[in-house]
Amino acid sequence: MQDSYTEFENTPAAFEMLWVEGGVFEMGGESVLGDALPVHSVKIDSFWMGEFTVTQALWAYVMAGTEKENPSDFKGANRPVEKVSHDDIMNEFLPKLKAMTGLAYRLPTEAEWEYAAKGGKYGQKYPFEYAGSNKLEEVGWYRKNSQNEIQVVGLKTPNLLGLYDMSGNVWEWCSDWYDKDFYSASTAAVTVNPTGPTTGSLRVFRGGGWLNYERYCRSTNRDYGWPGIRYDLVGLRLVLSFSVVQAGKIP
Repeated sequence: MQDSYTEFENTPAAFEMLWVEGGVFEMGGESVLGDALPVHSVKIDSFWMGEFTVTQALWAYVMAGTEKENPSDFKGANRPVEKVSHDDIMNEFLPKLKAMTGLAYRLPTEAEWEYAAKGGKYGQKYPFEYAGSNKLEEVGWYRKNSQNEIQVVGLKTPNLLGLYDMSGNVWEWCSDWYDKDFYSASTAAVTVNPTGPTTGSLRVFRGGGWLNYERYCRSTNRDYGWPGIRYDLVGLRLVLSFSVVQAGKIP
């Protein structure tokens, strides 16, 4: 299996997907809302994940000709897109992206997101507080260094998997419904590929943003929002399941 591939190559919207080898990790820990306990074992299958959050260039390329082509408050082709709701992503952006690529790109589950942020198979050996470091300044944009605005993707040090900006800059929508007690609901010794509650009214986002203090940017921290609301703090990162890769598309 190759380590990466590029979609929309030779266009301004080109984006890189990195291979994340699956494994077992300890999910949970410190959270501002106290909702990330107990720590529990989770097994994640391998998947592909975007090297960066979705940029405004990529969003505009996919959403061209619609009224939502350029929604962000902080304009810049290589800045993360923001002011996009969970509903916008699920009902419009992802279907259009699938029509263009033939691949079922999606949002990460909360467990996939945390596994990747912690460094995947390397995370147990290097248990960093943030995605790639114990010093947030090295890997993320947050309240103390962002100059009160979203920054261009990829300027900080990536994490152990080569993923950028998983701590800070913009929060990232996940596919899961939010439940503050969900971690305590499982009685399995190892939970396999959890997808969150079956129903809910709020959706999870992860990672912290440009306006937040350090504690919000921990890899274990959880937060949530109404799926129809558009925040200038929240964007998205793409994931592709290994099981849905089109034959011959990706070696």
